[in-house]
Amino acid sequence: MAVGVELADGVAVLTVDRPEVRNAISPATMDELSSALDAVVDVADVLVIRGGGDRAFVSGGDLKELAKIRTFDGAVAMAVRMRRLCDRIATFPAPVVAVLNGHALGGGAEVAVAADIRVAADDVTIGFNQSRLAIMPAWGGAERLAAIVGRPQALLLATTGERIDAAEARRIGLFDRVYPRASFDSSWRSLAASIASSPSRSIKSVIAAAAPHQHADLEEPAAAAFASLWVADAHWAAADALTRK
Repeated sequence: MAVGVELADGVAVLTVDRPEVRNAISPATMDELSSALDAVVDVADVLVIRGGGDRAFVSGGDLKELAKIRTFDGAVAMAVRMRRLCDRIATFPAPVVAVLNGHALGGGAEVAVAADIRVAADDVTIGFNQSRLAIMPAWGGAERLAAIVGRPQALLLATTGERIDAAEARRIGLFDRVYPRASFDSSWRSLAASIASSPSRSIKSVIAAAAPHQHADLEEPAAAAFASLWVADAHWAAADALTRK
């Protein structure tokens, strides 16, 4: 199983554990994430999403698996599928905490911003580096990033593909807590337990109503814009160069 599920005292922990590809997301991983959300949606008082190990939270999409998608319609279908999965994370009835145990890049950064709260180890970096593959965020991450850090910062991060460290991410409001690596595991677990002990679902229902993070009206044009880039020669040349590297 690529996605582990733990539940104790109201804290549900979903762990993406694919160390051979730094926890990258394949179509099969999408299926497992969907099933894991189904398993805890009615019982969790807080949902934690993390990566296995300490090198990567989620490194993005699994390039070798996703490279099989070569058509415009196929790219649209993939983008919409994962975007809707991130929508499920964003609209989960209990608070969702992205625990960045390692670097969050590309699609991994998009998963992180789908959560309500982001906590990170102090040696972690995050980057919306899709532009370096001549594509763009496809899973709703661009819109969510703008809602969190503002349009100028979002535009800078998404166009430059810059990786920023935990201190800078905390400064601009992208990370909500940064903990020393030595105490990271105990710190995020303590935070999750504290959230779970509150009337967390009721509190989230009020706050989420004030600032919804689901953008259904943007799904079709965003997926089409991504798909146009996905099937272009520039993307495949960049992807081939990265694979060789």
